[in-house]
Amino acid sequence: MKLFGSIIVLILVVIALFAPLMAPHPPLHMDLDRRLEGPNQTYLLGTDHLGRCLLSRLMEGTRYSLGIALLTQAIALLIGITIGMIAGYRGGGLDFLLMRLVDLTLAFPSLVLSLAIIGFLGPGIQNAMLAFALVHWAYYARLIRGMILEIKGRKFIEAARSIGVRPFRMLLRHYFPNLYSPLLVIASLDTGRVIFALSGLSFLGLGSQPPTPDWGIMLNEGRLFLNTAPHLMLFPGMAIFLTVMGFNLLGESLIEPRTSMSTFYNRRTFS
Repeated sequence: MKLFGSIIVLILVVIALFAPLMAPHPPLHMDLDRRLEGPNQTYLLGTDHLGRCLLSRLMEGTRYSLGIALLTQAIALLIGITIGMIAGYRGGGLDFLLMRLVDLTLAFPSLVLSLAIIGFLGPGIQNAMLAFALVHWAYYARLIRGMILEIKGRKFIEAARSIGVRPFRMLLRHYFPNLYSPLLVIASLDTGRVIFALSGLSFLGLGSQPPTPDWGIMLNEGRLFLNTAPHLMLFPGMAIFLTVMGFNLLGESLIEPRTSMSTFYNRRTFS
């Protein structure tokens, strides 16, 4: 199963990189004479309500959904890592203030807070990305802060401090290499969740907007034709399911055998 997850992610990356070359038809091309067709020789997965090739839109959606999710994840990680490292390294009053900010952010359900931010900023994929990053950075900040406190008392850190290594160099050369592996695991596990969440926002009309070939938009458009053309919801739903499962299995394969998945998620509540 672990190898299966790696294969899924590899296939997704290949499709995302070469979607324009692999897609059998332009993803935005409409042919109203062939609308709502089922899978056939010309359109392997059928067409949607505007006669657009569903396979081509799914391929382009892989590039779009995966790219947006990774960028959103990177923004949340950058904010969380920066704040978590500063809080854990400096300690004292600054640590207290930053962790209370984290507590305030985590006090609200993530979906509700994301919807509130999007409601204030307005619908759109950029605003959805920003809302998601502003909500989920707190998880990473608490995780990183706990790991910094765990590393802080080790002998190699004391040795580096005794010879006068400056704080920035200390964080970059001595702390961060010990955070890299757990962060890679968490990022892999969370990428599927980010894709799922952003697709959900697009499904609600708060993320990507038509005619963007986003999986969430494709699900939203397909629900109107569930009885007459169920493939319009089936294939985008399968794409989301396989992507989330692939990244979850990849994340599990990166965890060392002696470390359980719950170890990393329990650190989210470290305070």
